[in-house]
Amino acid sequence: MINREMTRDEISYKEAGKFEETRCEKIHNVIFDSSVEASILVAREIANLIQTKEELNEPCVLGLATGSSPIKVYEELVRMHYEEKLSFKNVVTFNLDEYYPMDKENIQSYFHFMHDHLFNYVDILPENINIPDGGASSQELLQYCIDYEMKIKSYGGLDFQLLGIGRTGHIGFNEPGSHINSGTRSITLDHITRIDAASSFLGIDNVPRKAITMGIGTVRRAKRIVLLAWGISKAEIVKDTIEGEKSSQVPATYLQEHNNTTFILDRDASSELTRVKTPWLVKSCFWSDDLKLKAVVWLSELTKKPILKLTDKDYNNNGMSGLLAEVGIAYHLNIKMFNKLQHSITGWPGGKPDSEDTNRPERSLPAKKRIIIFSPHPDDDVISMGGTFDRLVEHGHEVHVAYQTSGNLAVSNEECLKFAEVSEILNPASTSSSTIIQFSKNKSKNDIDPVEVRKLKGGIRRSESLGATRYLGLPDENVHFLDLPFYETGTVKKGKLTDTDIKIMCDLIEDIKPHQIYAAGDLADPHGTHKVCLDSLFESLKQLKSKKFMDDCWVWLYRGAWHEWESWQIEMAVPMSPDQVLKKRHAIFYHQSQKDGVMFQGDDSREFWVRAEDRNRATAIKYNDLGLAEYAAIEAFKRYFF
Repeated sequence: MINREMTRDEISYKEAGKFEETRCEKIHNVIFDSSVEASILVAREIANLIQTKEELNEPCVLGLATGSSPIKVYEELVRMHYEEKLSFKNVVTFNLDEYYPMDKENIQSYFHFMHDHLFNYVDILPENINIPDGGASSQELLQYCIDYEMKIKSYGGLDFQLLGIGRTGHIGFNEPGSHINSGTRSITLDHITRIDAASSFLGIDNVPRKAITMGIGTVRRAKRIVLLAWGISKAEIVKDTIEGEKSSQVPATYLQEHNNTTFILDRDASSELTRVKTPWLVKSCFWSDDLKLKAVVWLSELTKKPILKLTDKDYNNNGMSGLLAEVGIAYHLNIKMFNKLQHSITGWPGGKPDSEDTNRPERSLPAKKRIIIFSPHPDDDVISMGGTFDRLVEHGHEVHVAYQTSGNLAVSNEECLKFAEVSEILNPASTSSSTIIQFSKNKSKNDIDPVEVRKLKGGIRRSESLGATRYLGLPDENVHFLDLPFYETGTVKKGKLTDTDIKIMCDLIEDIKPHQIYAAGDLADPHGTHKVCLDSLFESLKQLKSKKFMDDCWVWLYRGAWHEWESWQIEMAVPMSPDQVLKKRHAIFYHQSQKDGVMFQGDDSREFWVRAEDRNRATAIKYNDLGLAEYAAIEAFKRYFF
């Protein structure tokens, strides 16, 4: 448990976010509802430090990080520079790391990243920017690292160090095994770290195997450290770092010894912390119905007993005597929670006509509903909810599927070349095909796909999508390819949502006037498209909320290929028969460009159809273990209220 006085900046975070010290936690941390809100506060702390140092006529020495976590911080600093006259003329920066070898001009370099997100837009002096040189020769590398370390020391060390955290527990590129007193050096990257970077490099084969990094000792000498962690994929390592024992196998745990460190987390990244996941183990709780369900499901899984077999002794022996004291006896609580889970199960995701619907997830009326399934990429619909999709069509609802992006980035160069060569055979006079063939054969790492190539890759994804939707019985006129502009950059880095993106979404929703909307609530995809697509929906719902037809619109969130809703979170569980599992598999198979050697699969080597089946099967097993009926597979949804 943290045992020291908090700094002024820690107190400001405490007031803005959710902070509670518990006996499990060894690093000060604050949880925010939004990573955007948190990033603005971090940027404000940095700005205050810059201005304080300026008043003292001293340089402000910042240690900076790259990756997706600090992007919003840098955006806010740029905004303050333009709108609040924040000057960076007294700022000296030292970046944590750089891939090796890596040319500065390479768009994957951290040199490019920092200039693209911060340095090009503020008045920092070029000579005050220090980024490890990925172009240093192997003969010079050792001395270069020593010189980098000594230069940091010549400024009296770092006033402020901004960090992210990798899933291996690395800070900078200090991989497992790094020493607590390590300095700036070259290092071999862990395989998981390279997998996590694969999406940016369009495949793991393109990710460098080495890097230059500040050492843990260098970082720990910073006067102030703030670590950012966003998203469910960081939840496990955040828990291990904050609550675990210090270990070289989780290098970030060495921050437990730093007396001025704060971890800034969003809700997903904090979800495995004891005070969030099982708060009843560390404090007194207000027992809402949702928390009761969460606790009972947890106890059932812990004891490996169905809910209806849990006893008073099970509750008392596992830290839940407070709940038992409130409800009386286990039997009545067990029945109530069992029924709540049972009522989530339905074979009628669009509502069952002519039935009493008080205890069903969906309304019975109207019997035939208008439905939009939003799919971020052109295969998320069948991967994530193919069985439910099939059931909705089978039950006669007016189903529309809307593919929010073209998905062209996920089509490999080899796949594109294959289709271009077939096109040239069919039309030898086509200059477009020959241009694509020439580009594909000679493409280098830094080349951005031209419009013709992106168009062909997007066309491949469209054709595959139509094959799948036709197989499920959906007419072509009910398939909508939105091609939201934010995605069409030709690079992994997406543009920002604009009014144009939102208008496309709003126009479709207003045209169809749906009774149901299904959307991807999975924010763990490795290249961020799901989150932007979900944000586009949320903003559209906000703008359309006053429309009369929206009173009858319910929104259901599904999750994708990376994570599933927890059992206690599921509000609609749609069972699938063995035949329907096979039908879903065949629909996924229509997306052949994504079947073998998929480019954006994250840290899981299984193909998407295997992941989907394993996940749906696991959900069914969990329901069965809780004492509910046994099914072959279950797709899960959570309702979103707007």
